[in-house]
Amino acid sequence: MGNRIIYDTGLYLRLSRDDADVDGRKKTESNSISSQRDLLKAYVQNHEDLRIYDIYIDDGYSGANFVEVR
Repeated sequence: MGNRIIYDTGLYLRLSRDDADVDGRKKTESNSISSQRDLLKAYVQNHEDLRIYDIYIDDGYSGANFVEVR
């Protein structure tokens, strides 16, 4: 029982195309990103075999504005 495996987990958050800035103010991060972070952190907290290694965020980039770098 003392040899429980713990998995380091990376959380990947990506901008939702539907997440618009409805109040006209500049946000430091989209509502979609904040919601995703909260949901994923809660998921990890409810699974004893997971721990957060890092959080990766693509805020402001989506499949609609992706540019290939060569």
